[in-house]
Amino acid sequence: MINDDRIGPPHFGSERETLRAFLDYHRATLAMKCQGLSDEQLRERSMPPSTLTLLSLVRHLAEVERAWFRRVFDDPQAPMVWSPKPFDFQAAYDASQSDRAEAFAAWEAEVAHSREVEAKVESLDSAGYQPRWEEEVSLRLVMMHMLQEYARHNGHADFLREGVDGVVGA
Repeated sequence: MINDDRIGPPHFGSERETLRAFLDYHRATLAMKCQGLSDEQLRERSMPPSTLTLLSLVRHLAEVERAWFRRVFDDPQAPMVWSPKPFDFQAAYDASQSDRAEAFAAWEAEVAHSREVEAKVESLDSAGYQPRWEEEVSLRLVMMHMLQEYARHNGHADFLREGVDGVVGA
């Protein structure tokens, strides 16, 4: 059994407060899916030929946080965490050389930086430069993209966790 201490989004709030709360809820969901597992369990693959593991999802989402907050609104030249080039996430999926401490430290640092960046950006309509697309994007688009990214991968995390020890839900 895992502890569910996530804080749900407000039933009423501004658009920005709601987006921020849903994103934090999904971040907490990923952490919850990994709760109580050993490094070895976090490295258990879903099924061949996939290399997807819970640990690789944590690593991937550290890269995604960096690619969509740090690189768009802070430093377009910031190197990725593990990947040799942006949006080449196979390096993040190769979690065999990583452990929980390294992966979570990187992810938590990127989440903290993303929160700082989001708080500094004036409005949801403020523009940042997305190097991958070579064009400007709004904070709203970035936050919506991050929500769908976490939602999709938390679905993967749910199946991965079930395969590791049978825990399902939330």
